[in-house]
Amino acid sequence: PYLAVSTMTDYSEHIPFAEKACAFFTNSPDPYHAVENMIARLETAGFARLSKREPFADKVEPGGKYFYTVNRTTLVAFGVGAMYKPGNGFKIIGGHTDSPNLKVKPRSKRSASGCLQLGVECYGGGLWHTWFDRDLGISGRVLVRTKTEDGKETVKQRFVKVDQPVARVSTLCIHLQTAEERRAFKVNKEEHMTPILGTQPAASVLAAGAKAQLTGSEEGGADGKEDPWAKEQEPLLMDLLASKLGIEKKDIADFELNLFDTQPASLGGIKSEFLNSARLDNQATCFVSSEALAQYVENGGLDNDEDISLIALFDHEEIGSQSAQGAGSPVMAEAVRRISSALTDHPHALDPDVFSSTIRRSFVFSVDQAHAIHPNYSSKHEKNHAPKMNAGVVMKTNQNQRYSTNGVTGFIVRELTRKADITPVQEFVVRNDCPCGTTIGPIISAATGIRTVDAGMPQLSMHSCREVMGVADLTNGLDLFTAFFTHFREIDDALEG
Repeated sequence: PYLAVSTMTDYSEHIPFAEKACAFFTNSPDPYHAVENMIARLETAGFARLSKREPFADKVEPGGKYFYTVNRTTLVAFGVGAMYKPGNGFKIIGGHTDSPNLKVKPRSKRSASGCLQLGVECYGGGLWHTWFDRDLGISGRVLVRTKTEDGKETVKQRFVKVDQPVARVSTLCIHLQTAEERRAFKVNKEEHMTPILGTQPAASVLAAGAKAQLTGSEEGGADGKEDPWAKEQEPLLMDLLASKLGIEKKDIADFELNLFDTQPASLGGIKSEFLNSARLDNQATCFVSSEALAQYVENGGLDNDEDISLIALFDHEEIGSQSAQGAGSPVMAEAVRRISSALTDHPHALDPDVFSSTIRRSFVFSVDQAHAIHPNYSSKHEKNHAPKMNAGVVMKTNQNQRYSTNGVTGFIVRELTRKADITPVQEFVVRNDCPCGTTIGPIISAATGIRTVDAGMPQLSMHSCREVMGVADLTNGLDLFTAFFTHFREIDDALEG
């Protein structure tokens, strides 16, 4: 029989947290903004900024709360338990800040058939057909030349977010497609994914050409000399960035920009049980883990804690993590070593035996969004491991080590839900006839020797320009991460080594 709406599950208790998540996703179009927005939340909880360029010794102490960034796209934040002693462990939640998108090429200027366009490169494994006919804004990092009061030139990093839909990748109308093209929408990423910025009047083309011939260059740099880099950028893009940042165009030294869907994140479904947004993979983990850490310290969690509670959110997971700020870099191992060293009596001579004890007493919760079962493609899931949205965090297992979960690490997570009396985890195993994705879990466990489990909140449309997840799973994630910070030591000490 038909189930009346009035008898369906009530999701109202999850709506406030989901609306807070919507604001985070909408205001975080790239890793730069995501990290800045997480920092803003952590600072309200009393976290202090550390500089990676300076020693942590004499700056980190039991009961303290700290954070630092790498490239301003990777975030490490941690709280030191007030009862901490050298050799104690780390409770780590790991995730990533990046998502598939279109990144502006070093030479952005492009035009064709009377249209101004923007040279872009496809980043990661996106579902690129979903980027067509979307209203796209531009965001990222801009390097700006400035001068101090004594006339010394410095270069500052400024973040920019252009919310208006200044770019669009348009599809070809059905009337100009062959029958074969209609049957299968095949995307040539080089030829078909170039966004249109505007039109190029013939008069402007002639004027630009005449100016270049007469002057030998279109624009001078900050010192009046021709800037070869600036010459290859779309002038209207440079004008837009300068206007948005309140600077002169000649002061723009470089940029790292990407396009994003300007449609804000929103609640959906007949009972508002879904959250629709770009970049849920993996900004959902970023939002929930930073919120869990902030709430844990705000609620006095460090007072009786003997370990270190840490989140590490990396860039470049979508392209393999092999970068200076990816999970394949020294960032994770370095964080554990530097923090441990700063908390010893002799910070410049960390005892290898004590540090090995720290590694064995530590645990990594590698969290990346999981694949919920799709009602229109249910055969794609292994029938006994088909997680649903709004039904709990998903634990991922793969015996070929595409995921890092094993019997012990899986038990610890299940025991967390039992101990905290929260929603049990769901289980995911890929079908034997289907390839399996991977994430940062195996990379970190192999590089550090720390026990690791892979998990994630379930969603649909992963790597689409716009994805969807359940609002209850944001709460489920928050509950599980809080339980991890609160109960891990008790469970681990009861586990035979």
